[in-house]
Amino acid sequence: MTITNFTKRFAIAAALLAGTALSAAAEDHTITVWAGGTGDSANYRVDNIEIAADIFNREAAIRGDDTTVTVEKQVWSGWDDFRQAVTLAGEAGNGPNIIVAGHDDIAPWAQAGLLRPIEDYVYLDTYPLSQIYQNLWDVATVNGQVWAVPQDAEARIMFWNIPALKAIGWSDDQIAALPEKVKSGEFTMYDMVDVLKKEQDAGAVEAGNGFGPRPTNGLDQWQFYQSFGGVIADPETGKLVLDAAAMTKAYQFIADAVKDGVVSSTYLGLPWDTWHASVAAYKYGAWMGGSWHYAQWTGTNNMENFFDNVQATLIPAGDKDGRANSITHPLVYMVSSLGSEDDAEIAAQLIEIASNPELNALHAVKSGHLAIGEDEVKVPLYANDKWLSEASAFLPDVNSVPNNVNVGLYQNDYFADLQSVWTGSLTPEQAVDELKTKVQADFGDGIIIR
Repeated sequence: MTITNFTKRFAIAAALLAGTALSAAAEDHTITVWAGGTGDSANYRVDNIEIAADIFNREAAIRGDDTTVTVEKQVWSGWDDFRQAVTLAGEAGNGPNIIVAGHDDIAPWAQAGLLRPIEDYVYLDTYPLSQIYQNLWDVATVNGQVWAVPQDAEARIMFWNIPALKAIGWSDDQIAALPEKVKSGEFTMYDMVDVLKKEQDAGAVEAGNGFGPRPTNGLDQWQFYQSFGGVIADPETGKLVLDAAAMTKAYQFIADAVKDGVVSSTYLGLPWDTWHASVAAYKYGAWMGGSWHYAQWTGTNNMENFFDNVQATLIPAGDKDGRANSITHPLVYMVSSLGSEDDAEIAAQLIEIASNPELNALHAVKSGHLAIGEDEVKVPLYANDKWLSEASAFLPDVNSVPNNVNVGLYQNDYFADLQSVWTGSLTPEQAVDELKTKVQADFGDGIIIR
């Protein structure tokens, strides 16, 4: 927080405590909040801002302040339409005051002038923001400046069909030991393929249904690259990185998985509703998914006996040179550059209130997301949830994609060639050569090719 803003907020706080009126104290404020990637189970992403407004109004009334805040909410289930709406509205000057989006949206929107740094409006070292995990603050930071407040956390992991493992002779002890064997690197992606082939041969799952990875472009696809030792960005320079050897191994793994018949060459593009229904019906031997998907599978898709039928692990290492991994994609609250300074002050205060552990726990438990802070895991609603308690164990091993303005384009380039390998139109070596050409043209010296 700058000295100017510190002084300003001190004056505001003093005025409130004294019961005097601010410049907009007797006015009604309408704060709009837009959220992307938000379905029925994630309503508290925006509802918590509405609850925060009610608390704000009650506190104002006790102080004798006539300010009243009303919240208008809008959500998008997808990301592309949402991001386009935010960008176009920002350019037209009529967008939301609060934006709920992925941390990877911070860099391009900050660069475009669509955001205000949240650190100019809140105190990060006071409650409830002070109890938020530091690694989540790290992903909300770009160029040393905190632009957003973490809204949720997650892990993207591997799920295993326990009955299918038992069908090929795995014991309860072997299944219980799998997470640690994956974490240590003893059990690799190729070991997984061998297991899935056996399950298919035994009829435990249908041919071609051994493996159910993410069926579309998305951050999860980076986990193949990371499994073979690839890194997305250089921590020292912040530049993107293409590790050609790791990328070749990742592409080769996909080619081998298709050749071995555990996943179809036409798998990509499978509708999400079909994928979720297949997972909930235990049609796959192993599948990659998000920790939050538990809420959808056991709720919307009526998945039965999850804990009896599913084991969860990190994504296995590809080989001895790789690493078990999990990508996280925390969503964050951002204050837009639109509206008055008073609107921005109020929006930031609503975000601060909405970050209260009890409020965030409502979102976490209903949507299947993980806690954002150390006090939230103690909230009874969260602490008594068996899945969230188990899934929280993955958080020390997660990493996020870098807040690099070009990481989205890099992901698209990477996925396009992954798709070409998946369908057999390019060999892994050809795909890596093509990817090198693309990223050199797209990023120049903004990417390091090893």
